Amino acid sequence: MHKRIWTTFPLILALLIAGYLAVSPASKAGETPREDSEQVTKLFAETKAEAVQLREDALEVVVWARSNLSWESHTQKIVEIKEHVNQGGRLLAQLNELRDTASPWQQKAIDTIHPLLKEIADNVEATIEYYNSHREHLKASEYSDYAVTNSELATNLAALVKDYVDYAEHKAHYQRLQEKLQVAQR
Repeated sequence: MHKRIWTTFPLILALLIAGYLAVSPASKAGETPREDSEQVTKLFAETKAEAVQLREDALEVVVWARSNLSWESHTQKIVEIKEHVNQGGRLLAQLNELRDTASPWQQKAIDTIHPLLKEIADNVEATIEYYNSHREHLKASEYSDYAVTNSELATNLAALVKDYVDYAEHKAHYQRLQEKLQVAQR
């Protein structure tokens, strides 16, 4: 009885693998892969620029949190950070509107950027709430913790979006080289 189970199991496994391969990407070879959306690529570049500026401003607040600058200076910089986050949100909304026209990797990028930007927005909001309620008696260590977290999140966002922009550029370069080689072979 046990021998029959063990001889049946490999047969079932082989059928499952064959079934999987039958519906694998190879079977979809007739489908045309969706091209990268130029609009999405452009919005990624804009998002990268915004994320880099957000990172720079957040790093500046980390330094300022350890200094004796006036609260007015901090207020201005926090407003700038909030504006960068809001602009990032607007760019993400545009990316989401174009999601159906995006290639699969672009869709994944949009999906990956979204939670990180949301986390930054939540932390910036918490920073603003803390700052507003403690402005006159700002405790450097607590305020500094908020600033460091914003800086780390902004750094991660900037690196992530930069990687996607770099990927798009390298992919486009690779495709141009591939086309060039195909023309040379003719």
